[in-house]
Amino acid sequence: MTTKRLISTQTRNNWLVVFGLFIGGIIASLSGLYFLLFPTSGYKGGRNPWYGITILFDRHTWRDLHTWAGVIMIIIVLIHIPLHWKWIVNMAKKTSNIIKGQSKRFNARSKFNLTINSILGLSFIVTAITGLYFFFVPGSFHNSLVSDNLILFSKTTWKDIHTWSSIILIAMATTHLWINWKWITKVTKIVFTPGPQKPPISFNA
Repeated sequence: MTTKRLISTQTRNNWLVVFGLFIGGIIASLSGLYFLLFPTSGYKGGRNPWYGITILFDRHTWRDLHTWAGVIMIIIVLIHIPLHWKWIVNMAKKTSNIIKGQSKRFNARSKFNLTINSILGLSFIVTAITGLYFFFVPGSFHNSLVSDNLILFSKTTWKDIHTWSSIILIAMATTHLWINWKWITKVTKIVFTPGPQKPPISFNA
């Protein structure tokens, strides 16, 4: 009989965060791709060939999927930050010391990881802020007929910033998954493997 090795609470929490972000990211990415390919639903009687076309769901359902997947991801990230706060603080201190010449430089792998994580975090913040704009500002979503509110930028500029920051976010998230793929597969296998349990162990991402 296969003996299942338990994982520590911290490792399980990290895995749940990654799993939640992965599912939310897939839904947000697919729905975002839908709006990128079909930016407008067209108008009845007009020349837009996409009017009335349904791909799996109607346009409003795609919008709801995109909106709530984004909201859930923001909530998960707000949970994710405290779990890794010690790492964030340590990396910030080490980076500051390197800039001041008070510490050795990062090796190539650490520098690459830090760059990816920094761009990932920044692109997520921009994507989240622009997404919240579309969520809270009346008439800001896509081809709404409500007049432009001009909060800092025009509606079109908000949309462009959201689109390109999302593309960068997807690229960085994919790279981040690739870097941590061994950890993800190892912990996932333990989570879903049935059998008697051994004492817990901890995996570092």
